[in-house]
Amino acid sequence: MNKHKYMVLGFFLLFFMGMNQLSAVEGDLQALGYVNVLVNNEYLLENARLIALAEQCIAQGKYDDAVKYATEAIKFADMSDEYVSSQRRMREVDEAIAAAQSRIEWARKIGAPSRYAETFGKAETSYGDALDYRDQEKWDNALGSARNVLALLSDFPEDPGAPKNGVLPAQYLVRSWFSTKDCLWNIAAKPEIYGDPWQWKRLYNANIDKMPKRDDPDLIHPGMILDIPSIRGEVRAGIIEE
Repeated sequence: MNKHKYMVLGFFLLFFMGMNQLSAVEGDLQALGYVNVLVNNEYLLENARLIALAEQCIAQGKYDDAVKYATEAIKFADMSDEYVSSQRRMREVDEAIAAAQSRIEWARKIGAPSRYAETFGKAETSYGDALDYRDQEKWDNALGSARNVLALLSDFPEDPGAPKNGVLPAQYLVRSWFSTKDCLWNIAAKPEIYGDPWQWKRLYNANIDKMPKRDDPDLIHPGMILDIPSIRGEVRAGIIEE
C-alpha cells in the first residue's frame, strides 16, 4: 500500500513541477525577449536535475527517495519563481527609468529648465530618486519615482515654439480681430502662451479686472495688455507686441 502511495505522490510531484511550473515560466516570459536567460536560471536547472533523479528512483522502485527528490524540486521551483519575479521587476524598473531619462532629455530640448523651471526641477529630483532606489533594489519606490517623472512632464506642450531670447512672455498686447483673430481662445493656443486653447479661462481669470465687461470673456479690445500667469512654474518676462 505504501509503495503505491509513494508512486502516486511521486508522479503527482513530477507532473506538477515538470509540466505546470516550467510551462508557466516559459509562457509568461517569452514575450519579454529574455526567456532563455530566465528559464536557464540556476534554481530551475537544479529543479530539473532533482526531477530527473526522482524519475530514476521511481523506475528503480525507490519510492521514498523519489518523494525526497520531488520535495526538494518543489523548493527550488519556488526559488526560481522568486528569481524570475525579481528579474522581471528589475526589467520593468529599467524600462521606466529609460523612459523617464528620454523624457527629461526631450524637455531640455524644448527649454524646460528655463520655461518650466519649477516643474522640471521636481522631475530631475524624482529621476535622481529613481536611480538611488534602483541601486538600493527598492523596486517599487524606483518604479514610482520614474513614473512620477513622466507624470510631471506629461503636460508640457509637444511643440511649444521658440520664444524670443529663449524666454516666454509675461504679457500680451491684444491686436485687432480683423488682422490677427485675437480672442482669449486663440491667444491661449499660441505656442509661446500656453499652446492650449482650453487655457483661455486662465487668461480670463487673470485679467478679469481689465475686461471691458467682467462677465463677457469674448469681449477684448485692441491695445489691452493681458497678463499671462505661469501654470507649470515656467519663467516669463517681457511682452509680445507683434
